[in-house]
Amino acid sequence: MRASVVTPTAFNWGGADPYKAVLEGPDYETLSAWSKKIMETMAQQPGFLNVDTDYKERKPQIKVSIDRARAAELGLSLESIGRTLETMMGSRIVTTFIQSGREYYVILQGRVEDRASPTDLDNLYIRSGRGNELIPLSSVVKLEELATSSSRNRFDRLRSIGISATLAPGYSMGEAVDFMRRAVETQLPPSAKLSFDGEASEYLKSSQSMYWTLGGALLVVFLVLAAQFESFKVPFVIMTTVPLAIVGAAVGMWVHGISINIYSQVAIVMLVGLAAKNGVLIVEFANQLRDRGVEFMDAIVAASATRLRPVLMTSLCSAFGAIPLLLAVGAGAENRKPIGAVVLYGVLISMVLTLVVVPAVYTLVARNTRSPRYWTGLIEKMRAAQDKIVPAAPAATDHAPRHDAH
Repeated sequence: MRASVVTPTAFNWGGADPYKAVLEGPDYETLSAWSKKIMETMAQQPGFLNVDTDYKERKPQIKVSIDRARAAELGLSLESIGRTLETMMGSRIVTTFIQSGREYYVILQGRVEDRASPTDLDNLYIRSGRGNELIPLSSVVKLEELATSSSRNRFDRLRSIGISATLAPGYSMGEAVDFMRRAVETQLPPSAKLSFDGEASEYLKSSQSMYWTLGGALLVVFLVLAAQFESFKVPFVIMTTVPLAIVGAAVGMWVHGISINIYSQVAIVMLVGLAAKNGVLIVEFANQLRDRGVEFMDAIVAASATRLRPVLMTSLCSAFGAIPLLLAVGAGAENRKPIGAVVLYGVLISMVLTLVVVPAVYTLVARNTRSPRYWTGLIEKMRAAQDKIVPAAPAATDHAPRHDAH
């Protein structure tokens, strides 16, 4: 007997074990052999704990094999042998009768004491179809005791056996998935099919959709900034803060031993907006100074110095707000810690790097560009100059009748 204690997650898919691989194949006997081989390999990997399977061969079963050639020599038909076994070892409905207006089944069945063990088969005789002689059933029937599973599962409508395990601290879900794929490819024939269930399946689904989600978030932010600044270069400068935030998120997950999961991915998408905010504060003020006529380099230096305090205040507020998530304990804490670690480290590291990287990138990208409101100011000056031009008054005309002197 083996017992193990597992703390399930708040959003638990597929049972208490967060990792579950599913082997699919032609029949359960083959699948059982494959699963045993894979489980032996997993037992040698310290990253897996409490390795188990849902196919447990604990249910006793007796397999009846009929010697067809011997039965034909003795004049015994397969139908008569099957009927005898069905009647004596099981039960068979032979007819019905009606009594007091109710219909009852007539069930033919051997006594309990006559079918309690496999040796009772020696006491059964069947009449031959040739000479009406009684022949021991044991002379044409062979019994084989087997053990099988009480349940036979299917996955994606295929015969399957599931292998579950818990992951040791520091062993990520991605490493466990890659290990299982390599083990199946190297140790099992090509006909073996591998699938994942539970949190492993959710991890794969979220990993595949993460790139689309993150790409969509970056595109939306870029388009919004392009519409606000009426430029494609300025949003590019601001978006350089996003890789800095992702670097901070990676550092946070590495420090706290957190793997990439659906919660850390949600936090990374949040960082897109939190990190871009710092770039907006610096670039927007630099553009305002350039609109006032300040030189390019003086404007970016003054914007970095002036916006230092707002950047620090807003970033530290966001980072400190994530500390309770990182220090969470109790039920669901393992789901809040990834969000807290990603937001805390991502915001802090991006805050420090933004103060250096954004001015540098802005200097490289926007050095040869005009002030963002250059054309708007030029148009306003032209309108003002046009308004100052007063049109000349028309010459007075004398409408009195003209008399020629004679």
